Amino acid sequence: MRWIIFVIIYVVLDIYAYQAFKTITRHNWIYYIYLFLSLLALGNLLYQFVGPGNEGWSGARSYSVGFFLAFFVPKLIMFFLLFGEDLVRLIVGGANKLAHSNSDFSVPSRRKFISQIALGIAAIPFASLLYGMYQGRYNYKVLKYVLYFDDLPEAFDKYRITQISDVHSGSFDNPEKIKYGIDLINEQESDVVTFTGDLVNNKASEMKDWKELFGSIRAKDGVYSVLGNHDYGDYVNWESAEAKTRNLEELKGVHAEMGWDLLLNEHRFLEKNGQRIALVGVENWGAGGFKKKGDLDKAASSVHNEDFKVLLSHDPSYWQEKIKKDSKHYHLTLSGHTHGMQFGIEIPGWFKWSPVQYRYENWAGIYEEFGRYLNVNRGFGFLAYPGRVGIWPEISVIELRKGPKPV
Repeated sequence: MRWIIFVIIYVVLDIYAYQAFKTITRHNWIYYIYLFLSLLALGNLLYQFVGPGNEGWSGARSYSVGFFLAFFVPKLIMFFLLFGEDLVRLIVGGANKLAHSNSDFSVPSRRKFISQIALGIAAIPFASLLYGMYQGRYNYKVLKYVLYFDDLPEAFDKYRITQISDVHSGSFDNPEKIKYGIDLINEQESDVVTFTGDLVNNKASEMKDWKELFGSIRAKDGVYSVLGNHDYGDYVNWESAEAKTRNLEELKGVHAEMGWDLLLNEHRFLEKNGQRIALVGVENWGAGGFKKKGDLDKAASSVHNEDFKVLLSHDPSYWQEKIKKDSKHYHLTLSGHTHGMQFGIEIPGWFKWSPVQYRYENWAGIYEEFGRYLNVNRGFGFLAYPGRVGIWPEISVIELRKGPKPV
């Protein structure tokens, strides 16, 4: 029933799209080509989601979402613009009828320039979504931050942390582009590399072709990681509970094979010149219906209040719910999860917007409250929609500095 309603909505939007084409051109073949491609995108989406044997986020399934969105979003924009014009036309027709009671009720014709504006505006997301699929998803950006702390141990002044998150290896299809991203990580020559969850979409087997590449990530003090909500295999059907458990254990083994130190509600001390900072990692904890396995008290059981602490927590909602209020004072928390919705508008240092901000208070970049910092990485990979528009894949590099923040 949900799919039937969905198809009806899609058809209604297509009717409005037809009105726009009909108003600006008499060449019906233009609309017929558009209609064919639009229905092809809808049919492919239905096949991928309703057809037999389709599960997870394979390349074909992701592309069906991408092409569908490329047609659906522009039509949605056209609908609101043309529907708004229809309301105005009805009001004008009603006003004319009231003013001239003897005349027949008539609605003014649709204005050509409104349809031209609607098609022009709709062309922007259409082109953007296609660009995001073929170029944006591998448009890696290195974002650098400098954070100041009065109580940072002197030995760790200028200490550099590289963070990546949300790899979602099951979505990858271009080894050359992924290698480029890995090389960017290593070029930063940071002291430590951290990964904040969602290595796969669902299954450990998704890393089979990518272990060697991600295992080549190097840092002087090592690579540390935590699990994200997708790593537990909760979003696919398993033949048994035992199979799901084996998958999680296999994924933990992948971290070890790559030389990553997976923190499962655990901590490690990074030492330098007789001083130390604590690196704490919690399992996934997310607000709402997301898995809640994070245990901050267990993870930091031997960490002292006076220790400088960096926390890895996949879901930034944990920062709001627990971390920023914790008495142990976590200086810096590194999270991911949101992907910045892979879509938005961002002018670095001035403006950023994405629909995901209406779901998450902290969704991209650096946040600070009471001297406690959070970085929400926009993600290295992509999920569902196989691309990125405006919110690019990210490699975060954070430099810790001792002393007050410059005015």
